[in-house]
Amino acid sequence: MVARISTTSSYNTVLANLMVAQQNQLEAGEQVGTQKKGKDLKDFATSAEMLTAMRTVQARVKMYQEQNSIVADRLATQDAALNQITDAAGTTRQSIADAIAAGRADALMEDIKAQLRNAIDGLNTRYNGKFLFAGGQIETKPVSAQSMAELTSGPVASFLHNDEYKAQAKLDDSTTVGTGFLASELGEDLLAAYQAIQAFEEGPDGPFNGKLTTAQSNFLQSQLATWDTVRTDLTALTAQNGLAQKQVKDVAERLVTRDDAVKGMIGDVTDADMAMAATQLQMAQIAVQASAQVFMTLQSSSLLNLLK
Repeated sequence: MVARISTTSSYNTVLANLMVAQQNQLEAGEQVGTQKKGKDLKDFATSAEMLTAMRTVQARVKMYQEQNSIVADRLATQDAALNQITDAAGTTRQSIADAIAAGRADALMEDIKAQLRNAIDGLNTRYNGKFLFAGGQIETKPVSAQSMAELTSGPVASFLHNDEYKAQAKLDDSTTVGTGFLASELGEDLLAAYQAIQAFEEGPDGPFNGKLTTAQSNFLQSQLATWDTVRTDLTALTAQNGLAQKQVKDVAERLVTRDDAVKGMIGDVTDADMAMAATQLQMAQIAVQASAQVFMTLQSSSLLNLLK
């Protein structure tokens, strides 16, 4: 019995092999080009649920990182304002001490007025157009007084406009930090101290002009302890803001570590082994070349040639 040689069957087999080799080459080429094992979740069917969970965690970490960046920026602005207020108190105290030491008050009130303006500017600091120290009343200027003379027109409380709301920020799943300060806690004693000086200036023993009288010297001497307390309290609040800044920084570093860990876990599932992918691409290219060569050889063959 003579065996049949089917050209059609041979073509089909060679073509099938060529198509498989080309598909393998395409897949290996995509892995080398993208450095990923697949393009979407269906390519990772066996790990899809785990990938979805890890990407959810990754998205939450990113959200916290973006939020903490805003919080850090706000606290930095707040730090500058708190230092400005504290420096105003410290400089005022120094001006008083200098006047006592010199026995003269020629420029004392001008210096104090300038420091009051600095303190009020600090208390009325804005961040992104909102007043920092107004509590929840972010559209209301927290300190309405503008000058020393104005301070004796009413009680200190009448110049302070904030509610009791103090902002907090959730830094991650387990950490919340207080970030808010109120104009009343920062400025009430400060403005009262300035008010006392202005009241004396307007009283029978004022004004402060030229050589200090005994009454003026005694009064200024009594004010040093008040200003020491005001400056110490403001320094403590500034330090409290600094602690919040450090906490935000520490959490930010932990979030970076966590983000890197999640990226690594996702990469273990999705990232291609580049050495293996390159080897598979090379083997696929050889297979395509071999299948193509067989196809060309078969195409140039005929049954007549085989029977000769």
